[in-house]
Amino acid sequence: MPAADERAADPWDLTGELREQARRQLYRRTRVREGGTPRLRERGRELLNFCANDYLGLSEDPRVVEAARAALARDGAGSGAAHLVSGHRPEHQALEEELADWLGRERVLLFSTGYMANLGVLDALLGRADLLLQDRLNHASLLDGGRLCGARMRRYPHGDAAQAARWLASGEHRRRLLATDGVFSMDGDLAPLDALAAACAASGAWLMVDDAHGLGVLGPQGRGSVAHFGLSQTQVPVLLGTLGKAFGSFGAFVAGSEALIETLVQRARTFIYTTAAPTAQAAASRAALRIIREEPERREHLQVLIRRFRAGAESLGLALLPSATPIQPLVLGGAGAALRAAEALAAQGLLVSAIRPPTVPAGTARLRITLSAVHSEAQVDRLLEALARLRLGQAS
Repeated sequence: MPAADERAADPWDLTGELREQARRQLYRRTRVREGGTPRLRERGRELLNFCANDYLGLSEDPRVVEAARAALARDGAGSGAAHLVSGHRPEHQALEEELADWLGRERVLLFSTGYMANLGVLDALLGRADLLLQDRLNHASLLDGGRLCGARMRRYPHGDAAQAARWLASGEHRRRLLATDGVFSMDGDLAPLDALAAACAASGAWLMVDDAHGLGVLGPQGRGSVAHFGLSQTQVPVLLGTLGKAFGSFGAFVAGSEALIETLVQRARTFIYTTAAPTAQAAASRAALRIIREEPERREHLQVLIRRFRAGAESLGLALLPSATPIQPLVLGGAGAALRAAEALAAQGLLVSAIRPPTVPAGTARLRITLSAVHSEAQVDRLLEALARLRLGQAS
């Protein structure tokens, strides 16, 4: 017989679970905000936005907005069906072809979101007879895709290409696939793609790179972390990108060989069984891609801001994680410390997200500071001055 307190416990006491989450300072809330990057408004108060993924500031670029507006007027608010039914329109096809040309890949396939793309790829390519290796700090969508696809999944220590190579070389498996972020969304560092590609080549494995935070920002013409390392389609057979970050739009895509894309068309359930994105989003992404290709000065200015911020943080004694990307994490430890720092910055007119477990490991709650090409040097200096007032360097 269970004890009286066990009998009384309600397994559906969701309110109690929520109270416990709030007590641990891990409760999350949606807040209504207007505007974008670099400024937004919350309850009538203007804030400088240092937590968006709009790395090139394209979400409000007039050319991108006008492209979406024209497509909306021409094609309506929605596509009306899945790509394989009647939802695939000329804007979708043109975007796929232009992305493939930009990336030097045979073909591209659009997905509604990056989450759906990762789930769809892993489920289409892998099964119970296969091995999937993942970096321990991969995005949740890759980890969830690994759980759902049925393959044996092992997670190697962050950035440890040597351990990944050892696991790739061991055991009997039909297929071996190594999946990694190109740029890690919470740490801002790059995966060692050159070493990972070599390990995959030595074992006959495929390398899959989710470059959500690298495309548009790194490499020649902004072609991302794979291009930054000079890797080809043969070395990285599966490349995933999103359109809601540096592109300032919405959606995602997978780029690779003709055979890969055709396999996804036939097998990726998250492509087959969902409505295609509105053509306005595809038109906006096409306009953003033209700007990314033709205006390298945006990336150059962004790199100036990154160097300026890191130099200023070092002078303040702030222990930033090593990152040469727009993602600049300042680890503070406990969830409460991160929340207090974020609230203190908001009081000074600056919006910076406090990132807490389970998004990051316990004990590594942080301020996730992100920079954009539409920030000015003066605005970065204002952020540094606000951080100096918090005396975080002295506290550490």
